[in-house]
Amino acid sequence: MMEKIYNPHAIESKWYPHWEKQGYFQPSRTGTPYCIMLPPPNVTGQLHMGHAFQDTLMDALIRYHRMKGCNTLWQVGTDHAGIATQMVVERQLAAENITRQDLGREAFIEKVWAWKETSGNQITQQMRRLGASGDWSRGRFTMDPGLSKAVQTVFIRLYNEGLIYRGERLVNWDPVLQTALSDLEVLSEEEAGALWHIQYPIVGSTETITVATTRPETLLGDAAVAVHPEDPRYQHLIGQMVALPLTDRQIPIIADDFVDIAFGSGSVKITPAHDFNDYEVGRRHNLPMISIFTLKATLNETVPEAYRGLDRFDARKKVIEDLKARHLLLKEESYTIKIPRGDRSQAIVEPLLTQQWYVKAAPLAEPATEAVRSGQIKFVPQHWENTYFAWMDNIQDWCISRQLWWGHRIPAWYDNKGTAYVGENEAAIRQAHQLSPEVSLTQDQDVLDTWFSSALWPFSTLGWPDKTIDLEQYYPTNVLVTGFDIIFFWVARMIMMGLKFTNQIPFKTVYVHGLIQDSEGQKMSKSKGNTLDPLDIIDGISLENLLEKRTQGLMQPHLKNKILAATQKQFKDGISSYGTDALRFTFCALASTGRHIRFDMARVEGYRNFCNKLWNAARYVLMQVEPYQKSLLPADPVTALDRWIWTELQTLKKNIAQHFETYRFDLMAQDFYNFTWNTYCDWYLELSKPLLAYDLSPEKTTSTRYTLVAVLDELLRLMHPIIPFMTEEIWQMLPHAGEGDMENASIMMQPYPLFDEAKEYPAEKEEIEWLQSIVMAIRTIRGEKNIPPNKALSLFLKSSVEKDHLYLEKNAPFLQSLTKCQGFHWLSNEEPPPLCISALAGSLELFIPLLDFMDKEEEIARLEKELEKWAGEIQRAQTKLENTDYVAKAPAVVIEKERQKVATASEALEKIQHQLMDLQKL
Repeated sequence: MMEKIYNPHAIESKWYPHWEKQGYFQPSRTGTPYCIMLPPPNVTGQLHMGHAFQDTLMDALIRYHRMKGCNTLWQVGTDHAGIATQMVVERQLAAENITRQDLGREAFIEKVWAWKETSGNQITQQMRRLGASGDWSRGRFTMDPGLSKAVQTVFIRLYNEGLIYRGERLVNWDPVLQTALSDLEVLSEEEAGALWHIQYPIVGSTETITVATTRPETLLGDAAVAVHPEDPRYQHLIGQMVALPLTDRQIPIIADDFVDIAFGSGSVKITPAHDFNDYEVGRRHNLPMISIFTLKATLNETVPEAYRGLDRFDARKKVIEDLKARHLLLKEESYTIKIPRGDRSQAIVEPLLTQQWYVKAAPLAEPATEAVRSGQIKFVPQHWENTYFAWMDNIQDWCISRQLWWGHRIPAWYDNKGTAYVGENEAAIRQAHQLSPEVSLTQDQDVLDTWFSSALWPFSTLGWPDKTIDLEQYYPTNVLVTGFDIIFFWVARMIMMGLKFTNQIPFKTVYVHGLIQDSEGQKMSKSKGNTLDPLDIIDGISLENLLEKRTQGLMQPHLKNKILAATQKQFKDGISSYGTDALRFTFCALASTGRHIRFDMARVEGYRNFCNKLWNAARYVLMQVEPYQKSLLPADPVTALDRWIWTELQTLKKNIAQHFETYRFDLMAQDFYNFTWNTYCDWYLELSKPLLAYDLSPEKTTSTRYTLVAVLDELLRLMHPIIPFMTEEIWQMLPHAGEGDMENASIMMQPYPLFDEAKEYPAEKEEIEWLQSIVMAIRTIRGEKNIPPNKALSLFLKSSVEKDHLYLEKNAPFLQSLTKCQGFHWLSNEEPPPLCISALAGSLELFIPLLDFMDKEEEIARLEKELEKWAGEIQRAQTKLENTDYVAKAPAVVIEKERQKVATASEALEKIQHQLMDLQKL
């Protein structure tokens, strides 16, 4: 017997270990292959709301196709996360006053591997809590030997084809971590800053030209001043030279369309080595690239001696002071600017010219773009194709090197002259290039960007470059589930690499979902104090622990107080325990086609109630059928009620199949909710009660008992991909006639219910909908007149349609049970009903006598008060209208309003008088 109280934690802790132990997550190796690649989370990662949302959608797809009989693989794994992992281990060493330089590269890498084995992969355990049914037995890691072999193979081939090269270009440089960063690793947020207006003297003239900058220290690296070629203010200055303040250099005034005439003074300083836009201007005009910063963001030997060795922000202060002393600082004003910071170090990122390794992206982008334009790869929603095309059509070369120790080391060696050799190892290079033992070779110190190895994920995880059965079966994969924020960084690169090295697309569909925000539409971030931990929602957390968790590690008192206030406003008592199924259902319900998704805890509470509703419905079903389990053999439905619910179930199955096909999880959740709560529970189960209680026909009661179980069984299987734990628990308790030994059976291995045209019964659907319309009409009357639900009522009916009479005869017990109407009285078309309140249900008129729900004397007293009220309204309005002075002076619109009052009140008065007359006759 089922427990009275739904306890999600007891259910979840029981079933997941069972599923994994039984090997249910592994591919069947039979049926049509279906494969999804998990976007590999960082090995240092913790499960956050974005992970939980995305993993829920992928798991729903995987469970659905597994139940459909597909040879299903959800390939899971983690990314080595170069910067994040190196930082974790370096912090541990720092606690012991050790640096990685103290250890040396090899010993440090050993420490990282040791950390990975003991503390890494925590996120995969957390994914299990979410119910993720990935094949953990074949989890991959981007530094595994097989994946490392794939990375090396790709690098060498691209290099040999001239598609990888080494060169000096501008990159995002983190001066704390001292490595290049990808754009995704740079977070830009608005901060308070300043705008300094500086005068640059024109050589050979008393005239100056004013530029504005937020980084005055960079003027020491200026290579030009630019104006718009059509700006009339500066036409006479184009081509002239300016004396660069605080230096002994002269730089030209150039014309470029890049300059915005309307912004500031209309002239801008150009520092090609320290600004990405300026870099492009510098390339167009062949300007010198003057790099003024060291790798630690101190000023180098190219600047005047007074500034050498200064930190960039100390240099800023001195530059401003010196400009003031020379009367070249025109003004300083407050200015809000976007400050780029490294997402790991929080250091302000500096655009810096460095030697890096690059991939020539354009040759790879062309076939990758065509694959989407031709329809080989489809984006869902389709409009994300435009974002993809906009980037691919203007793609820049890809910086793939990072100045770290943890990662795939670049397979390049240099001789004493700096000549680079690329190969599998030093021995292979010496042999290939016939190098003598006297030639000393040193391997490149850099490692590859983690996006390089993850770009190979769809095929490297399946065994490439070897020809494997997995590669043959599961590649190309079916769908990639991802957020729009990494279309450039990951999606595009996987398509490019997949086509280049397998001659096939990596996936057929890219399903792009929105990004999770808080209930007010704000991005979730620790600094805002609005982050949510999905495990807290599943398990619950007190306000005290939640506050401690959100402020852990924060040193700034103002930030800590801000988060405390925000949390106390958001939650009074912490977060209640909702369980995994309610959270998963919420995620699916929120998965619309929008760009952003607002997460509201009230939605989770609502879907927790939904789970409880389903639990109680299952308890009712089991109580009805347990004494009759041996006789519950499959049978065709007999009653109109049973045939109706089977018909409604077919509609649900059609809709759910369509929603899975179109990735509309939100519509899927909506249909599941409406069918379960309204159709199955509020109608079918309620209507089954009088049938089982009063119908003495064994054929009908047997049909209904079987239908109760059979429909619930199919409903559980339909919903299993979304709410796996509860559906498994309930399904295990249902009688499964003829299925033999159920000890190791699982709902997740059962067939997914398919639409069955033979179980559609249009006539019975019409009949039950007729019954519903009457019940709803009577319930509306009760609601409008505040009639208690259990108050017995009489019902008079009038209709000339034969079906109305037939349906009433067949469904009178249901109608009586659901509406608490004690008798049904047919009226002829000429026969007037008693004093009643009426409603219309299709062709059927319904009348409920007023005396059934009101006290005659009380109602007469109420109506007499209404008479007095309306009579007073008439008297007040008529007094005004009979006043000739008032009528002469008041505007016409006011006079008309008073006349309307009289008409309205008179009409109401007449109706009440008729009602009083009718009541007094009773």
